[in-house]
Amino acid sequence: MQAVVMAGGFGTRLRPITCTVPKPMAPVANNPMLFHIINLLKKYNFSDITMLLYYQPEMISGYFKDGKSLGVDIKYLRPESDLGTAGSVRFASSNINNTFVVISGDVLTDFDLSKAVEFHKLKKAVATMVLTRVSNPLQFGVVITAENGKVERFLEKPSWGEVFSDTINTGIYILEPEVFEYIPENTPFDFSKDLYPLLLKNNQALYGYVAEGYWRDIGNHDEYRFAHYDVLDSKVKIKIDGKKFEVGGKVLNVGENVSIGKNVSIHGEVLLGNNVVVEDEAVISHSVIGSGSVIKAGAEVVRSIIWNNVSVGIKTRLKENVIGSFVHIGDRVAVQVGSIIADESKIGKGATIKANLRIWPHKTVEAGSILSSSLVWGEKWNKALFNAYGISGLGNIEITPEFAAKVGSAYGAFAGEDAYVLTSRDDNKASRMITRSIVSGLLSAGVKVGDLRSSPIPVVRYEIGNDGEFGAIHVRQSPFNPRVIDINFFNSTGGNISVSQEKAIEQLFFREDFKRANMENVGEIVIPPRAVDYYKSGYLKTINKSVIKKSKKKIIIDYSNSSASMVFPAILGELNIDVVALNAFVNPSKITKSLEEFSSSLNQLSDIVSTLKADAGFLIDSGAEKLFLVDEKGKILSDELTAAAMAYLVMKTNKIQNAIIAVPVNISSVIDEMAAKFNVTVKRTAMNSKSANVVAALNNVVFISDGRGGFIFPEFQNSFDAMYSIGKTIEMLSKENIPLGQIVNEIPYFDVVHKTVSCSWDKKGQVMRNAIEETKNKKAELIDGVKIFTSNGWVLLVPDPDEALFHIWTEAKDKSAAEGLSEIYSEKIAEWQK
Repeated sequence: MQAVVMAGGFGTRLRPITCTVPKPMAPVANNPMLFHIINLLKKYNFSDITMLLYYQPEMISGYFKDGKSLGVDIKYLRPESDLGTAGSVRFASSNINNTFVVISGDVLTDFDLSKAVEFHKLKKAVATMVLTRVSNPLQFGVVITAENGKVERFLEKPSWGEVFSDTINTGIYILEPEVFEYIPENTPFDFSKDLYPLLLKNNQALYGYVAEGYWRDIGNHDEYRFAHYDVLDSKVKIKIDGKKFEVGGKVLNVGENVSIGKNVSIHGEVLLGNNVVVEDEAVISHSVIGSGSVIKAGAEVVRSIIWNNVSVGIKTRLKENVIGSFVHIGDRVAVQVGSIIADESKIGKGATIKANLRIWPHKTVEAGSILSSSLVWGEKWNKALFNAYGISGLGNIEITPEFAAKVGSAYGAFAGEDAYVLTSRDDNKASRMITRSIVSGLLSAGVKVGDLRSSPIPVVRYEIGNDGEFGAIHVRQSPFNPRVIDINFFNSTGGNISVSQEKAIEQLFFREDFKRANMENVGEIVIPPRAVDYYKSGYLKTINKSVIKKSKKKIIIDYSNSSASMVFPAILGELNIDVVALNAFVNPSKITKSLEEFSSSLNQLSDIVSTLKADAGFLIDSGAEKLFLVDEKGKILSDELTAAAMAYLVMKTNKIQNAIIAVPVNISSVIDEMAAKFNVTVKRTAMNSKSANVVAALNNVVFISDGRGGFIFPEFQNSFDAMYSIGKTIEMLSKENIPLGQIVNEIPYFDVVHKTVSCSWDKKGQVMRNAIEETKNKKAELIDGVKIFTSNGWVLLVPDPDEALFHIWTEAKDKSAAEGLSEIYSEKIAEWQK
């Protein structure tokens, strides 16, 4: 039978240990990962193998040659460019003439592939995805199948709200040659993003087979160590070289010509390669030692992976480390938990390597040194680079100038030489420092930088595209935590960058070998001269000035000491609005508000609106993206009520046929009831800003709310803008000639109940799978989490992305019924975790 092995990976996340070898050649149990894949294929009669190479191809082809020594026939192909997963397999189509398997060369698995093929042929499938179940599906593609195994839905690398199951795509596929008809030649094309959606669209037989057995994606250093522990604990069935040998009553697996000294202590399972020397009094616990390595007298090696030809000095201590080939570690060295030392490095006598550091190849640590930072020009984080707020971390601790310069270089490499990128920030001193470092990184990549300095986010977004900008980076102090810095990235249309763009930047960042510009091509800094004027001009052209001017509204605005106070007053002055401004000056110390401070600001705004008999009160957040409302009687509107009121206003004043408004899945069904009366369509979105930005670009969409104070009016720009939302609110109220309070009173009563339920991280996927099964024969939505409609309401179940809990939203005919429904599903979530 035939197989295609994907062996072109860079091993970016395994660096620095993969700096000198391609990832499939990194050893697992003293043999390359790829060795175990080839043995698995041979075991199930896949002897005709085409291997797709890209990074350091000669190292792989030189090691395995034609495959005869392993009992298989291997042919090698190397595409000239990155064609994506499916595109690369299409490149190998001339070698394929029958049912074949596609498998990655850098996973560890013992799946029975013959059973997957049997299932594939039984179903007469065109393509079968081999699936497995995992406790944390976030880094994988989640797949939902019908009872007969036919794929109904899948999503690549979801957020927790999109985790509809704990059943994931392993990247192993059983395919028929006819799939090549759907894959263009010499064109980047991906299985999950392109081919499988196309097969579903064409109603082709795409199936999922849930395999039994072991599977682990060795995607980072922790997974690499855990894979070894699983080998030692016999959790995975792979070929291990060597023979059994007894030391002090413990049986270990050893290679040829191993020498073990006196009083050596062995704890747990241990694997020694060929020609290993373990001297007297050494201690080895649950570790793998590569061939030709020497563990000197009294040394202690605990839960560590040591590659070939390593020397570990007298009384040196290693704990949970990975040590590359030809590393020399001197006597009495302490390498603390989680640190990685790459090939041919030298650690001097008595040195201490602190925890979780990375030492790249050919580095030297002098005797007696205490190393507290990674030996590479920048620092690598131990977590994913991007989160819901862009890149976030503790200011000057995690988000340092060095880190920021590296981010700038990575983004600059992504944008490309001669690209034009805007930068901006809030008024915090740390934000200024970090922005300057990012600018340095961008310039080093040959990027032209337009520095907007301190600017409201909506002004920055609106400026993008005015002069061919590739995108923008905005740095701010987090509105939620004064110690945290957020780095936000915007695309060429002013929206948030996509997940795939985040992944591309993240890969460049972690790879740390991004391209630098030549001296003569280093970028330049310019100051966009008319960004504020451009925003003001566009604003006043779009808003209905005459209606607003005639109404002569009186409003109160709390600027929250943000840079919006330097922009918005000039616009309001053109609209003949009587404005009382609060906190209308920039104060860097007040960018972040605690919950108590935020509530106090709203209460103060309420009091002033009532006292001055204003028509409405508006509180702008520090980034000028979110807006909070107070009606003419001083009533503070909740986020949910504000979303409903704004949506209702849009419906009443809308003149566009087939208009669409968009709100998140957790917002009340009252929106749908109101929309039906005005012939407006409601589109539900996920509860994140990326989803809102994407929907804003669709035809006939006139309004988007995120349910948390963010509003988009695509007539002006496809991003959240508190300043334009204020103008639009006044315009709509003026058109209807009614106060905000009356709008609120016209909205039918609703009460959405929200609660949280504890759920351990390793059970979230399992709970989501059970929730999906709960939807069978019921009306349901799988936009963000699982939303199930009942006879008198609905329930929404969403796993929290940051904490070990689930969110439950419910709505019914009254609050009591909603609370009852919430309690029912709280109990179900508890039961589903068992």
